[in-house]
Amino acid sequence: MTKQMANEEKFDIEVLGKATYDSPLRLSEKKGDNIFNFVKEDDRILQNISLNEFKKCLADNKEPYAFEKAGPRENIYFNVKKTKAAIVTCGGLCPGINNVIRSLVMGLTYFYGVKEILGVRYGFEGLNPSYGHGFVDLTPAFVKDIHQFGGTILGSSRGSQDVGVMVDSLYENGVDLLFTIGGDGTLKGADAIGEEIKKRGVDISVIGIPKTIDNDINLIDKTFGFETAYHVANPIIRDAHNEATGAYNGIAIVKLMGRDSGFIAASAAISMSVVNFVLVPEMHFELEGENGFLEVLKKRMDAKKHCVIVVAEGAGQNLFDKDKKGQVTDASGNVKHGDIGLLLKKEIAEFFKKNDRRVTIKYIDPSYIIRSAPANPGDSIFCNGLAYHAVHGAMTGRTRFVVGRVNNRYVYLPISAVTNKRKKINMEGGFWYTVLESTGQPFTMR
Repeated sequence: MTKQMANEEKFDIEVLGKATYDSPLRLSEKKGDNIFNFVKEDDRILQNISLNEFKKCLADNKEPYAFEKAGPRENIYFNVKKTKAAIVTCGGLCPGINNVIRSLVMGLTYFYGVKEILGVRYGFEGLNPSYGHGFVDLTPAFVKDIHQFGGTILGSSRGSQDVGVMVDSLYENGVDLLFTIGGDGTLKGADAIGEEIKKRGVDISVIGIPKTIDNDINLIDKTFGFETAYHVANPIIRDAHNEATGAYNGIAIVKLMGRDSGFIAASAAISMSVVNFVLVPEMHFELEGENGFLEVLKKRMDAKKHCVIVVAEGAGQNLFDKDKKGQVTDASGNVKHGDIGLLLKKEIAEFFKKNDRRVTIKYIDPSYIIRSAPANPGDSIFCNGLAYHAVHGAMTGRTRFVVGRVNNRYVYLPISAVTNKRKKINMEGGFWYTVLESTGQPFTMR
């Protein structure tokens, strides 16, 4: 039967040219010899693995959506003896950045023999010579211990820079591979750099490694740092529960990261099942009214005399008086939200005072502690995988792509495919229902 190819083309990766060099990796081309095999160019990973989707594709006579499988290829594009790489980290801090830097350096050096790797200082600013940040030479000896620490040894910054200036800097410094580690804004910037490189007809590969602690990058299973975030938040919630139960009518409010998506708050609450309410950006809730949050909270306090509330930073923004035309944004273009944690503390205190009831409220915001933590073992393994697969993809001449995991398999995706919208919690999905089962909160509070 004739297959429609439009679906597959949606996720095709741009390449600089034909890969003509033999890979220096001594891998296999046949099964059964106990040696890892090169990935074939036509290897694909399905996006939707449900039987219903498979049957629908058969009925419609079309191929399902699929991504390029990540991994080492038999042929590469770049001459390893002349290849020069650069690594840049942008945006807010996140557990695992140093792990990714270290693994990129180790992979480039020991897998492919790349001799020169530049560390770009302080984000995209470092690709603008007018800032005077300069570069740092990244060697295995320089990065061997950095994975034990949080933050980024290269420094970071927010905001865009002149694309032409950045490409000039890459070209003048002889960079062949640019690895960008960052979130949505960084990836869009990387894609713009790749577009300018394409216009100039220059052979520079641009690779994105998604970094957002909020886990809100579209299509991929998760981003690095997310697992560490709710791992670190877990004992904080435990201690908040101790505070709440240590006082009569004690209420503990813990605010966690999650500007547009509430994955950290939800996952942390499930992992430490003493939480009674989880408030996330994906849900609309009201404070007042018979079914509003405050009345539901009152019923909880009547029954148990204590409560733990976990709220994502972007939750409840409908509760603030805002002039949308005058919204304030940060250097990355993100809308600056009102502080929902402080608002909840104030409104809860006033509500119970009106009801002539004494409560003790503890408000905890551990955001900067969490994002600056070193990666836990699970994230460390994940960071290694992302970095190694990014190196393999870059050496084949692929460009303007990100490496991620889909259905627990590493894949390559076009940057444009993961930045067209943010991933959010499906409020009708099983994950959110698990939150409701764990907390006992109602389906809606309005």
